[in-house]
Formats: sequence, structure tokens, C-alpha cells
Amino acid sequence: MELAHSLLLNEEEYNQLGEYQKSEFIFEWLRFLEKLLPVTSRADIRENQKKLVEQLTSLLNNAPGPPTRRLVAKNLAVLYSTGDTFSVYQTIEKCNELIRSKDDSPSYLPTKLAAVVCLGYLYKKLGRILGNSFTDTVGNVLKAMKNAESQGRYEIMLSLQNILKGLGPAAIPCHRDIYKAARSCLTDRSMAVRCAAAKCLLELQNEAVFMWSTDLDSVVTLCFKSFEGSNYDVRLAVSKLLGTILARALTSKQTPASTKHNFRRISLEEVMELLGTGFLRGSSGFLRASGDMLKGTSSVSRDVRVGVTQAYVVFASTLGGQWLERNFSAFLSHILDLVSQSHPKAIQSQMDAIGCRRCVSFILRATVGGLLGEKAQIAAAKEICQAIWKLKKVVDAAMSDSNLETRIMTADVTASQHVLVCALQELGSLIHGLGTTAAPLLQDSSTGVLEAVISVILHPSISVRLTAAWCLRCIAVALPSYVSLLLDRSIERLSALKSSPEAVTGYSFAVAALLGAVKHCPLGIPHGKGKVIMTVAEDLLCSASQNSRISVQRTQAGWLLIAALMTLGPAVVQHHLPRMLLLWKCVFPSSPKDLETEKTRGDSFTWQVTLEGRAGALCAIKSFVSHCAGLLTDEVVQRLLPPLPGAVDLLTQLSSICKSYGNSLKTSSTVYRHKLYELLAVLPPKTYEGSFCAVLKELVADLTIPDSQIDASTFLLPPLCHEDDLLLLGPLLQETDHRFIEEQLLLGNSVAGGSLEYDPYSIYEKVAKRDSIPKPLPPVLSVVSAATRLFGVIFSHIGETHRLQVLEQLLNSIKQTKGSRQQIVQLNVVSAFSTSLKHLANCKGSLGPEEVKRSALTLVMGALESNNPLLRCAAAECWARLAQVVSDSAFTAGLAQVSFDKIKSARDVVSRTGHSLALGCLYRYLGGIGSTQHLNACVGILYTLSQDNTSPDVQAWALHSLSLIVDLAGPLYHVHVEPTLSLILILLLTVPPTYTEVHQSLGRCLNALITTLGPELQGSSATVSALRTSCLLGCAVMQDNPDCLVQAQAISCLQQLHMFAPRHVNLSNLVSCLCVNLCSSYLLLRRAVVACLRQLVQREAAEVSEYAVALVKESREDFTPDINIREIGLEGALLGLLDKELDQRLCQDIKETLSHMLTSMAVEKLSFWLKLCKDVLAASADFNTVASVDTTQEEETAKLDDASILTSESYERFHPFSNPRWSTRVFAAECVCKIINQCENAGSAHFDITLAQERKQRDSRDDFLVLHLADLIRMAFMAATDHSDQLRLSGLQTLLIVVRKFAAVPEPEFPGHVILEQYQANVGAALRPAFAPETPPDVTAKACQVCSAWIASGVVSDLNDLRRVHQLLVSSLVKVQAGKEAQGQQYNESTSTMEILAVLKAWAEVYIVAVEKQKNQSDAHNHSLKTTKSAEESYRDITSSAGGLLDLVQADLGTLSKLWLAALQDFALLILPSEYASQLPAEGGTFYTAETIENARPHYYNSWALILYATALWLTTTGFIVVDPDEGVTNLSRPVTPTTMCQDSSTRPSVKSPEDVNTDRFHLILGISVEFLCSPRSDAAMENIIACLRALQALFDVPWPRSKIGGDQELGVELLNVLHRLILTRESPDIQLAALEVVRLILFAAQEHVKEKRRSAEVDDGAAEKETLPEFGEGKDTGGLVPGKSLVFATLEFCVCILVRQLPQLNPKLTCSPAVQSGKHLLLSEDGSRLVSAALVILSDVPAICSPEGSVSVLPTILYLIIGVLRETAVKLQDEQLPLTVAASLQALKGLLSSPMARAEKSRTAWTDLLRSALATVLDCWDQDGLLQQRDEVSLLTAITVFILSSSPEVTTTECLQKRCIEKFKITLDSKDPFVQYKCYQLLHSIFQHPNKTVSYPYIHSLAPSIVRKLQETEKAKPENAAELQVIQEGIKVLTALTATAEEEHRAHLVACLLPILISFLLDENALGSATNATKNLHEFALQNLMQIGPQYSSVFKKLMSSSPTMKARLESAVKGNQESIKVKTAKHAKNPGKSSSIQLKTNFL
Repeated sequence: MELAHSLLLNEEEYNQLGEYQKSEFIFEWLRFLEKLLPVTSRADIRENQKKLVEQLTSLLNNAPGPPTRRLVAKNLAVLYSTGDTFSVYQTIEKCNELIRSKDDSPSYLPTKLAAVVCLGYLYKKLGRILGNSFTDTVGNVLKAMKNAESQGRYEIMLSLQNILKGLGPAAIPCHRDIYKAARSCLTDRSMAVRCAAAKCLLELQNEAVFMWSTDLDSVVTLCFKSFEGSNYDVRLAVSKLLGTILARALTSKQTPASTKHNFRRISLEEVMELLGTGFLRGSSGFLRASGDMLKGTSSVSRDVRVGVTQAYVVFASTLGGQWLERNFSAFLSHILDLVSQSHPKAIQSQMDAIGCRRCVSFILRATVGGLLGEKAQIAAAKEICQAIWKLKKVVDAAMSDSNLETRIMTADVTASQHVLVCALQELGSLIHGLGTTAAPLLQDSSTGVLEAVISVILHPSISVRLTAAWCLRCIAVALPSYVSLLLDRSIERLSALKSSPEAVTGYSFAVAALLGAVKHCPLGIPHGKGKVIMTVAEDLLCSASQNSRISVQRTQAGWLLIAALMTLGPAVVQHHLPRMLLLWKCVFPSSPKDLETEKTRGDSFTWQVTLEGRAGALCAIKSFVSHCAGLLTDEVVQRLLPPLPGAVDLLTQLSSICKSYGNSLKTSSTVYRHKLYELLAVLPPKTYEGSFCAVLKELVADLTIPDSQIDASTFLLPPLCHEDDLLLLGPLLQETDHRFIEEQLLLGNSVAGGSLEYDPYSIYEKVAKRDSIPKPLPPVLSVVSAATRLFGVIFSHIGETHRLQVLEQLLNSIKQTKGSRQQIVQLNVVSAFSTSLKHLANCKGSLGPEEVKRSALTLVMGALESNNPLLRCAAAECWARLAQVVSDSAFTAGLAQVSFDKIKSARDVVSRTGHSLALGCLYRYLGGIGSTQHLNACVGILYTLSQDNTSPDVQAWALHSLSLIVDLAGPLYHVHVEPTLSLILILLLTVPPTYTEVHQSLGRCLNALITTLGPELQGSSATVSALRTSCLLGCAVMQDNPDCLVQAQAISCLQQLHMFAPRHVNLSNLVSCLCVNLCSSYLLLRRAVVACLRQLVQREAAEVSEYAVALVKESREDFTPDINIREIGLEGALLGLLDKELDQRLCQDIKETLSHMLTSMAVEKLSFWLKLCKDVLAASADFNTVASVDTTQEEETAKLDDASILTSESYERFHPFSNPRWSTRVFAAECVCKIINQCENAGSAHFDITLAQERKQRDSRDDFLVLHLADLIRMAFMAATDHSDQLRLSGLQTLLIVVRKFAAVPEPEFPGHVILEQYQANVGAALRPAFAPETPPDVTAKACQVCSAWIASGVVSDLNDLRRVHQLLVSSLVKVQAGKEAQGQQYNESTSTMEILAVLKAWAEVYIVAVEKQKNQSDAHNHSLKTTKSAEESYRDITSSAGGLLDLVQADLGTLSKLWLAALQDFALLILPSEYASQLPAEGGTFYTAETIENARPHYYNSWALILYATALWLTTTGFIVVDPDEGVTNLSRPVTPTTMCQDSSTRPSVKSPEDVNTDRFHLILGISVEFLCSPRSDAAMENIIACLRALQALFDVPWPRSKIGGDQELGVELLNVLHRLILTRESPDIQLAALEVVRLILFAAQEHVKEKRRSAEVDDGAAEKETLPEFGEGKDTGGLVPGKSLVFATLEFCVCILVRQLPQLNPKLTCSPAVQSGKHLLLSEDGSRLVSAALVILSDVPAICSPEGSVSVLPTILYLIIGVLRETAVKLQDEQLPLTVAASLQALKGLLSSPMARAEKSRTAWTDLLRSALATVLDCWDQDGLLQQRDEVSLLTAITVFILSSSPEVTTTECLQKRCIEKFKITLDSKDPFVQYKCYQLLHSIFQHPNKTVSYPYIHSLAPSIVRKLQETEKAKPENAAELQVIQEGIKVLTALTATAEEEHRAHLVACLLPILISFLLDENALGSATNATKNLHEFALQNLMQIGPQYSSVFKKLMSSSPTMKARLESAVKGNQESIKVKTAKHAKNPGKSSSIQLKTNFL
């Protein structure tokens, strides 16, 4: 294929190829040429033009296939437009010749078509350059059309479209001719030709004025004719033509040219009238109404009506949203008029009426819902309301008129019903879409929306009553605050108007609908409503028999209410279950005898009431079973069963009852059947085994003797077919945007589809996925569908012999019927049997013996050869399921063989299609049938069928089947890949484009092949690259196909290729294709586009985005997306699409695509993304409100805001997003949060304004989030103050994130302030509305969270400013104090729990922060007091803000603490395991009610942790002493206080002592914490764990709780074990540190306890009997520790866990393993070091709580660990710092060594031995081989020194140890590293001064001489740098100290050593000038020391001086020099006062 890539065709290569390869080669060359020509230089093109033209024109004669001919034409056109145009006329002439040719053979056809296509493209590209040649060409082409076949007509129409496009106005002379030709094609029998003609006319109307002026009427009539018998594509194309022309006619300005044509302006009324005629009278024209029409028998064909409906939508969309806004009332009244009484024909039967209503609803939904923004929608809703009021008046007049004419008027009333239904349905959908944004509309009393809807609930027509109820349900879902209100109102009216039949049904519908809405309202309704409704329902049922006029209505209403009540779920229903079961029991006769007597008694009316009631009861029980599965215990099932046999008995008697009482019972009995079948299908089959036979008999009768003659295939079969197979059956069964109206065309003429009035019980059910309103089918049809489902269940549960009988009976009934009737029976039977196979496969059952299989086969086989394609499709699936159930390979092979034989012998399309699909389906259920020969046979047969060009159907089905096999045969298929691929390519290149179904199947095949090849496609071998090229070629052909669904296939194939071989897919081409189709009118194409984008942006978001923008900028003529990518990029385009799109799945995909793009690009394109989000959010904001808030800001920001107010007007005009929907704005707000999150991961500069500004100056392209803070605040503000509650929640969330992330960012211009401070007015204003009384609780709860975050963030330090936000929290607290009872009963009780807990949690957070701040500041204050005394003022400033915050909270602390304790107590009860449920208080807790316990739980889980921490802090700050004396603790007012502490009020003592109250509180906090920490769920938030641990820390910070835990050892151990488990499961260092702190405090408590016991024992026993004192502390006399009981053991376990986790080398088991022995040091992280240090601190405290014996048993472990840490972490660091762990281990050692246990008589000897061993171990650390270089000698020396100084002398004075220690010091003194020497001197200094001489003297004796020697050497080697200088100075200090401590007789000797050394450091004057800094400083140091020592030891000094004159001279000159320099300095100071001050400042600072 690479050889095809050249400018000229490589003819040598070409001629060597085979026939098929040639066409591929040509196509590849043409594709390459198409890319190459636009980028080749003009000169090169001219050079090769002649040859190229020859090659291209010669291809025309080669009979090219459709894709090839299009490419030849395109290339020729481009060639001429870029090169010379000399020979273009010859080419045109040649094409014309080919067209004129008389050769009519099929083989010559492609050449003719190629010539036609060629002409089209040449004229399109070159246009007027071609002068006047076009008249001949057009004439020629039109002439050819007269005897062309359909393909010819199709191509000619498209070519004419291209010619018109290219010539523009120049083509006027031919317009009329083309118009005539297109007219005839528009009603062509081929659908593809009709579509092409519509496109041609659409192009023509751009210039041909007559089409929308003089000939308008005839064009419109023509379009109506074209709709007749049309398919979906034709309706789309023609409706686009019709809508566009009418819009054009309405908006056209009068042109001078048009005045000649006696042109008149046409008005909107006339245009609407034209469309209305088509809708109402169809295509029979205006005047020429046929005889039928006059007689009033014919009705408009549905496809015309559906087509006109689409034209209405196109008409409105073309004129646009603003036009619709202005003309809405005229538009609305016309649309509603279509179903009004003025056109009785349209609604003469119920079928027609339902169809018309659907069309009207669709027009309104698509225009009002799709074109208008939210404000305009609210205006539209008001208009619709007006319409409802008008009709209401008509009805009222008719109802109240009791004249003789009443009869005539009632006709009027029923006539208005359809208009009302449409208006109400649209009103409901509108408000449902608007959500809470519609609140102002409902509050507007002048419109009276609710009044209008409620007033028509009493309408005489049942469908109006139902739709009004549905409308109320929509209002309730949109505005949850209205649910309770509407329920109350409806129940109240229902009770008041019990005697009016309309009111009873109307209001019961309303209540049922509202109950159905509750599950969509997260805030729910008050629990008590259930009780009220149950009472009303019972009342209705009981009073039904009192008044025969309304007994039917009351019975129905009663059961409807009960059934709807069940949807509220188990929590509500369980309270009413007994009453409901009782009613259920009473409704059926208890024995067959009773039923017999019933039959003899009643009349037709009583039977109607009875059947209604029983159907209702069945429905209620079905609702119960499906919504309350949790309550279906065995006991309840037993109580449900008794009435069932009676119900089945009645079923069997129905036909005889109907016979006896006439046909009036027909409908009621059908409904009864339906409801019984539905109930039985959801009950477990075991429960009604006894009735199987009776029920089956009825089912068989229903299926085989159907009441209706309706072909129900389109709703029975699709669920039984596989969704992929339905694609074969054309677009009608696929999802499209017009599904809602297209559905009626599926169902045949007798059914228009479902509607609410067929089954009122569906009003409370959940709506199907794509519907906006339930659409139950008519009872006759729903019975059949319920029967098929139930048959499936029962058939799979009966015995095998019984099965055989049933199947035979079914087969016979099919045989006995004839004609259309037979097909209906066959259809019912097959769907029932297929359902039963599905059940058998699910429960892995078997079918039965051979006979059963045979009957089953016969049954399915008959259907496989049915004329109905849908039935064939279902039968193929059934065929495969049969094989799956039998699961026997021989049987399966037999099935396949049957199909093989059939396909070979049969020639008819029906059996070939059926059996070819059956082969594919077999693979679906048995995944590769294993054998290769079977696969080969299948593939061979399908190859043959797919090349059968006589029947496109056969080709399509065979290829579809092939695609299934490719997909499912797996690796077995690899041998067939190449032949299949070439087959697909050949077909793609040859099948005419009009056979779209074949192309779609080809696309599926290609897709399956690409999936099979998978990652192999990346390979580089020749075969793989050939396969890859073929795949890409196939995709290219499909991309060029005119059919949208084929293009969708192409896109998904490219998506697969991009997944497996991304380098080989040309991304820019793919992206351009995606952008063009982003707004296609085909839903499936849009879905494919977005799904592909979603995949692409996961890898290459930036590239995709750049390509999209680049492509728009190039703006080629074939690339014109409908969206504005240039301005707002692909991202903005997707956001715009998200706003317009109604399909849920597509919206989800768009959101994911945008999220991926945001994740990978938000940081780089920050401004762009923020602007997008801001545009979306600002488009809806009311500018005045934003501005008014912003101007309250400080001056700086006010300037900006003035500008923004000025720009707001111009903003409207250029706004990229006009009125986005609230859901889009919510998404934008979520995007803002994601952007902040992305920036956080990207780097700190985003949150540091100084750094951001610096980097921005360096590179202006850089962008940082902090620079956009004003925008972030503004967006959050706009969202938080919107009408939509969803958006308010998102806005508050955004605000919360902004506050948290930016709270600490300082403001560089005002030091001491933070950047957020200037936005406090905005924050306050955003929060205030959320605390308004009418705000929903979830918004208030969120706002509380923001309030607390804002106060806690410390942004605002001024108390007066803080008060504004604080005041909001105070107001909520007041509301909380009012308690449960005061909460408005608008929502479920659990919502008030949510709000109260949110308030308490917010206060808790504020309190915690206040306490922490105060603590930090008092620490800082204490610290500053130590350093300087001038800290008073600064301290006062600091504490004022923290103390102030605490003061703010303090005022309410009394109340808060009680509420907190109450909440914790509730929580403690709620977390009890379920077995203690009986012990919970019956009336609920303080903040929850017993009934809503389940809903309340999550709210407690959400907020308990902070409340717990706050309570613990409060209790500790009061020191547990507070018990209010005057409160008496018992009689606190109910709502506020804790209920009693887990005690019943009767047993409670009258007053508790303070000690008891405190103990209770202590255990409450401890209990909750331990319960939580024992097993925190894996999803438990980190904050909760930390808060819980902090609460424990706070608790044990105070003596009283410590005494409780210290005294209760079991409790301590339990707590330690819990903490141990916690650190094992949670890696976070914060959690582990917090846990360590708690352990430390527990240990401290135990220490205190032991001390206290020892002290009291000493006091009691007196000092005399000290010997006999009992031992306190663990380990008693034996030293044994019991695991599980011992606190010491638990502590050690905990610490070991922490240490080994950080330093695995400490684990003795590991140390033996080679992995650890390498001895490499791990550097711990900072967190790790902190953890290890904390653990060491705890370890060193352990001995203090042991008895002496106990301490001996734990000491080895502790020493091992401490020294281990020292050994492992004593590593030299770069900056000579001591590692944190080393410092901690030394500290711990010191603590241990000085422990009293080391001196206690019982443990002294053991300790001494152990400590000696420890010292030996430390010394051994040195001697480990070869590790010295990185070991830190200083740390080890320090450890030795700690031993020497802190332990008792007997430990270290042992000779061998002492010798080794001295040895180490000697080695270290000789170290090359000055720092080490320096430290060594320091340590020796401290040892030399040890008071015990036995310790210090050996060291002095051994080491002093070497120190002196080293210092004497210094004379020769002067110090080079500061470090060496330090060493010398330290050495001198040691000697000086030694001199001071030495005994008198040795002192003179020492001074005599010291003085010469010091004098040797002095320099003479000459040397002093040139000396280095270090030597100068040494000189000065020595001089100072000499000055001090001289006077101290004067005698020695004088003696020495006199004996050494050189020394004396040296000293004197130094002294003299020193005095002179002092003089000079003072002189300088006098001269230069400025300098000195600065120097002083500096030194001072140091």
C-alpha cells in the first residue's frame, strides 16, 4: 500500500495486482492524493496536471464503486481549482458524453454514476468560473433522470445539490427545471431518493424565491405527500426542508426582484395554518378533500402527522429562541388548538387523540424545553397557566349550567380535555426541568400555578385528572418544599369532598402521585403523613358500600392510596403492615363456596365494584412486595398467602361471569387479570404451587385466543431480543431524539402507544429511563405482556410431562389459526416461550426429555421463518437460548446443521435471513462452539450470503451474524481475519450508499475484527501493517458515507484502533470529523462522537483541544461545526452541548470528557478554564445583586466592581453561553472545585501571592490560581446566592474549599494580614441567605460548615467583623434550642436532625479552634517572657483575637455543652448493635425520633467526632468540676438536655452526685471513642480518627480523668490494645503521633496512680516499718507480666510496633536475614523520626510504673530498643545536626539511668548488671566492621558520657568498661574532623567535672596529657578556619576547668602547662597585620584568658615570666598592642556615630 503514496498513480504496480486489490490500491492512492493536493505547490501540480487528469478521467470508465467515484470527483475538482482550468471543459464534456450514452447494462451503470458525481463536484468547487456551460449540463442530467433507476436518481439529485451550491445565484435560469425534477423525486418510491431530493430542494430554496413565495402552498403540499409511507431519515430530511422554507417565508424581507412576482408577506397565522392543515388533514391537499374525508371516515396517516410535528420543531428552531420568546403566546395557542374541539377529526378515537397529544407534547418539549433559557421558560410557564385558566372557566360554565343545553356542553367539556392534558404535561415537564429555580414562579400569586393545577383535578375527564396529578408530582420533585404542603392540601380536600366522584378520584390520584415523588426528594416528608394517608384509605374502603354512586371511585381510591403508600419503603410501611394485611384478607372470599354464592348474588354493577376493589388490592400487594422486600419475612409471607387461591379461583370464573353479566365487565375483568398476573410474577413461585395448573390454563388461553387483533410485536419482542440485533431492524427501534413520537409508528394502526389513563396505578411508579411520564399500554395489550412474563416463571417450575402438554397445546393453537390472526398467536407464544427459556437458563434448569425438545424446536423453527422481521430476530435469540438450556453439543450441532441445510436449500429472503442470524446467535450463548470445522462452515456460508447483491436484507443479516461470530469465536478466528477483512473492504467499496443497512452491518464487522486483532495492531511486520492499513481504509470509506449511523460506526472503529494502535491513527483528521458531528441531529452519532472524545482526552487532551481550535482557524469549507469552537475552544463547545442535550447517557459522557480535559489541562490553561466556568455561572447571575454586594467592599475592590457594573450590559451581547440551565451551572461550580484541587497538586506558587507575582513577572505566560482569587470568590458567591438549591450547595462547597485553601495566604502589601480578608463582605453576603427561615435544611447545614470554616480559618482578626458571621451561627443555635417540636413539619424529621447536628458541629469546630489558638498563644507568651521583658504589648495584641474568639463562644458554652452531650448520648445509643434495639428509648433521642432512626444515623456519623472533641475540651477546661448546683441535673427542659444516661426515668435516683455525673460523662466519651477506634470502617475519614484521638488527649490532660484510668488497669490495657490495632491499620503519621501522645498520657496516669499509692502507703504505715511495705507497680514480687492484663506489656507492644515499622532492623527475627544484615543505614523521614522519638520517650517512662522486680524484667527490652535506635540512626548528617531520633534516644537513656529503680535495693544489682551490658553494647557499636566512616562517633560518645554521668558509679567504674571508654575518647581526640574533636572536648569537660572522683579521675589521668600535647602542637599548626579555632578554644576551656578543680598541690603544675600554650597563641605586631581571621581571634582569646588567669594564680604566673624572658616580651607587646587598638576604636566611634549604631543593631540582633 505504501507504493500507492505518490502524486501520480504508480501504474506498473497497479497492473500487477489482482482485481480486488486494484480497487483497494486505487482508493488508497485517491485518499493520499486528497491530502497531498492542497499542500502541493502550484508549479508541481501544473507540471503533472495533464497526466493526472488523464489518470483520473480514465478511472471513470473503470466502473468505480461509490466511495471511489466520490474521491475521483473531489480530486479532479481540487486539481482544477489549484492548477490550470484549461482542460476543464473537455472533462465536463466527457462526463456529459458518458451520461448521454445509450448503454443501459448494469455493468455500465457505475461509470454513468461516476460521471454524474464528477459534474456535481466540479461545479461545487469551481462554480461561476465555468461560465454558462451549466445550462447544457443541467439539461443533460435532467434528461438522463427520466429513465434512470433509483441509484441514478439518487446521485443526480445530490449532484444537482452540489451544482446549485457552487453556482449560487447564477443558476437562476435552471431553477424551475430542477424544481420540477426534484418534486417528482420527493415522492419517489425509493426512500434514499426522497432524502436526496429534500437536500436538493433545501439548497435550491437559498436562491429560488418562488419556493417560499408564489409556490409556497404547493411546496408544502408536496412535503406532506412526501411524508406518506416515509421512513425516519425521510421525515428528518423533509421536515428540515419544510420547517426551513416556512421560516424563510416568514422572515424574508421584500426584495426588488420579488415585488415583480406579485409577492405578499405571509403572516405567522398563515404559516401555522399551513402546517396545521397537514397535521389535521394530511396530504390530501387543502381543497381536494376526498370523499372519505367529507364523510369523516379517513384519518390522517400517522407518518404525515409525525413528519409535520418534526417540521414544527425545525420551524421554531430555525427562527431561534428569541423569536419564540416574543411570539410564544401565538405559537402556544396554535399548537394547543391542534387537539381542541375545533378539529374533531383529529381526536375522534382515543387512539388518534393519544397520538395527537404525543405530537403536541413533543413540539412543546422540543421548543420550550430546548430553545428557551430559564427566564423565558418561566414566562412560558405563565402563558401555559393562562391557557389552563381559560379552559377551566369553560369547564366551570358547563358544569354549573343546568339548562336543557347541558348535554351539548358536556361535549365541550370532554373536548377541552386533550388541550388540558397537553398543557398540564408541558407545565409539569417545564417545572421539573427548572427545579428549585422555579420557586419565584410558584410564589407569584398573580399566576397561580398551584391553584390552576389543583382546580382542574376536579375535571370530568379522567385523563385530565391524572395529568393534573402528574403535574403536581413534577412540581413536588422540582421543589421538595412543596411536597408536604400539597399532600396536606390534597388529603384535606379528599376528606372534605368525599361525596363527589370526581374529587375522590382526582385527589386520590394527586396523593398517589405525590407519594411517588417522595423517593425523588432526599429531604422526604414528615413520618406522620403515612398514618394520615392510611386512615383516609381505610375510611374510603369502609365507606365505599354506603353510597352506590361513588362506590367504584372510593374503592379504587382507597387501594390506590395504600399501593402508593408502599413506595415510601419499609421504615414507614412496617407501622401499617397489620392493618393492610387485614384489609387484604377481607377483600377475597375465604373459600370456593363463598365464591359460588357471590356468583349467584350480584348484578353487573356490584361485580364491577368487586373487580375494581380486588384488582386494587392485588396492586397494593404487588407494590408492597416490590418496594418493601425487607419486610417479607416468612411470617408475613404466610399471612399474604391465604387469599391467593381465592384470587386464582375468581380468575378461572371470569369468563363465565362476563357471559352472565354482559360486556360491561370486559375492561374490569381484563384489569383484574393483568393485576393478578403481575402480582404472581413478583411473588416466589413456591408460594402458589397449588395453583400452577389453573393459572397456566388461563395463561394459555390469553396467549392463544387474544381479545385483540393487535400486532403487539414491537413492545413484546424487543426486550427478548439482544440489543445489538435490534440494530438490524432500522432506526425505528433505535434510540433517537424523536423516539417519543416515532414510537406510535411502530405499533401499527390500531395502537398509538401508552397513556396514563390506561392504568392509573402507574402514577406512583418510577418512570422508565427515557420517558418523561409513565406510558402504560391499553389493558388488552398489557394483559398479554403480563401473561408472557408469568408464563416464563411458571413454565420453568412445572414438571416435564406437563411441559410437553403445554407446548403441544400451544403448537396446535398456532396451527388452527389462519392469516394475520395466526401471526399474532405465534408472536405471543414465542415471546412466552422465550421468557421461560430465559428463566430456565438463569436457574440452570433442564428443558426435559426428547419430545419436549422436539416440540420446542418446531415452535421456534416456525417463527424463524415468519414474515415479521422482529419475530425472526426474537426467534433466533430463542433458538440460541434453547441450545444454551439443553447444553448438549450434539443438540447444538444439530441446530446448526438445520440452519445450514435451510440456507442452502431455501431461496427466499425470509428463511435465509432468519437462519443466518440464528447461526450468529448460537455463538453468543455457547461462546466458540469449539470445533474449527463448524466455524469454517459457518464463515463460508455467511461469506456467500453476504455477497448476494440481489437482496440487501440478506447481506445485512449475514454480515451482522458474521460480526457476532468474529466477536465471539475468539482466537479461533485468527485464520479467517485476512479473508474477512478483504471481503468487508470489497463490499464497502461496491455496495451502493443507499443500502445503509448493509453498510451498518459492515461497520459492525469491522469493529469486531479490530477488537479481535487487539494490541497486535501495534506490530511492525508486513502482514500486520497490511491489516492495519486495510482497517484504516475501511474506516475512511465509512467516514465518507452519507448515512449518519455508518459514520457513527466509523468513529467507533477509529476509537478502537486508537486504543490498540494510537500512533497509526491520524488524530487531527479524527478530531475534525468529531467536531463536525458534535451537533448532529442523530443521537447515536452524537453518542459515538462523545464516547470517542472521552477516550481520546484521557491520553491526549491537549492535542485534541489544539487540533479542534486549529481546524476552525483553517476554516475549510467542508468543516463547519455548528458550535463556536473558535471563541470558546472544544471545552466551551462541549459545555454548550451539555447545556442543550437532553439524553442522560450523553450528558454523563460529556461530563466525563470535560473532567478528563480539566484534569490534564486546567493548570496550563488556568485563565481559560476559569473564564469558561465564570461565563457559565455569570450568564445566569442577576448582575444587580452581584454588583450591590461587591460595592460594599473596601475602596480598592470597589474600583474594579464599578468597572464590572459598567460592562454588564455589553457582557450580555457577546456572551458565549446564553442562559445555561441550572444543571450546567452546577457542573461549572464543580469544575471550579476540581481546578482548585488540580492546582493544589501542581505546586505551592498557586497559593502564594508573592511567589506567583515574581514568577509571572519572569514569564508572563505563567498563570497562578492565587491571582484569580477575586474570580473564585465571585463565582462561589454567584452560585451560593442563586435560586437553584443544587447550585447553592455547589456554591457553598466552592466557597468552603476557597476558604480552606487560601486562609493562610499572606497579603504582601499589608504585613500581618491575609489575602482573603478583603473579601469578608462577599463571604458574609453569600452566607446570609442560607440562614433565612425558608431555606431548605441541607443548604443551611452546608452553610454552617462554611461559617465554622471561615471563623476557624483566622482570616478575620477583628472581632466586630467576625460578629457578622458569628451572628448567623447564633441564630441557628436559637433555632436548635427550640428543639424538635418547634421545627416546621415540612420535611422528614431526620432533616431537622441533620440541621441541628450541622449547627452543633460548626460550633464545635469554632470552639476547638478558639481553645487551640489560646493554648498556642499562652505557650508563645510564656516563651517570650523567658526571652525578653518587652513582650507585654505584643502579647496583649495576640491574645485579644484568640481570647476574643473564645469569649464569643463562651457566651453560649453553657447551652452548647448540654446540646453536645445530648448529641453524643444519642450517638452512643444509635451505634449499639442491632440486638440491643429493644433497649432504645421508645420515643427516640433528643434530636431524632424513633421512626426516622435509620435516616438520622448518617447525620450523626457525619458530625460526632468534632462534637466529641469539643465536649472533651469543654469538660477538661472546666476540669470536670462543673455541675450546675441550681440545675439539679435532673429537671432540665426536655429538648435541650441529654435524656437520662442510659437509664429509665423510673429507676433514676432523684439527684446524682457530681462524681456520678462526671463518671457518666467520662465513660460516654471514652465509650464512643473506643467503639469507634476498635474498628473504624475503611472509609472512616482521617479527620474523625484524629478528632477522636485528640479528644482522648484532652481528656487525659486533666488529673481527674487520669485518676479514673490510672486506677482502672483493665480500662487502660483495653485502650492501649485498641490504639495498637489502630496503628496497625492506619499508616498516616498524624494518626500514629496522636495515638502515641494518648499512650504517653495513659502511662503518665498510671505513674501518678503508683506514686499516689506509694505515698499513701508510706503515710499510713509510718516510716518505721519501711521494710515490710507492699510493692506497688506491675510485676509485684515476681516480676511477671501477664499479656492482655498488663499495662506495661501493652505499652511495650505498642512502642515496638511503631519502632519496628520505622526501623525494621530492630526486629531480632529480621536481623538474621541477609536483607537486613548489609547494615546500610536508612534515613528516616521527618515523620518517621518524630514517631520514633515519641515512642522512645514513652519507653523511658515504663519502669516508673513497675515494681522493682517488674522493672528488672522489662529493662532488657527497653535498653535493647533504645540502643538499637541509637545504633541504627546515629549517622552523620550534612549540617552536623544531631538527628532527632538520636537526641531522643540519649534523652531516654538519661531518663532510664537516673531512674529510682536503679538505686532501689531490690533491683539495684540486676539493674547494674544490665546497664553494664548496655554500655558494652554501645561500645560494641564501634567495632562493627568497616562501618566507621558513616557512624556518628559524636552520638556514641555522647551515649557513653550519659552512662558515665547519669548511672551509679558502680556501672561505669568496672575496669574493663572504663578502659574501653577511655580508649574511645582517645581515638576520637585524634579525629581528623574538627567538629568531632570539639564535641569530644565538650563531653570530657562534663566528665572531668563529675563530683565523684572515682568516676572522673581515671579519665583525667588518661586523657589530660594528650589534650595538653595536642594544644602544644597548635603552635606549629595554626588554626585554618573557625571550626579548628573552636576546637582549640574548647580545649583551653577544658584545661582551665581542670585547673580549677585540681587539688592544690597539682594546680601549679597545670598552670605551668597552660600558660606557655596560651602565650604561644599570641602574635607580634607585624604578624598581627597579616594574620588570618582565625589566628587573630585565637590571639584575642588567648590574651583574654591570660588576663584572667594571671591575677588568679599570680605566684605561678610571676615565676614563669621571670624564668622565660621571650614569653614575657611576647606577652607585653600583645598587651600594649591591645591598649592602642582600644584607643583607636574609641576615637573612631566619636567620628562616626552613624556607623556604630548600625553595627550595634546588628550585633544586638545576633
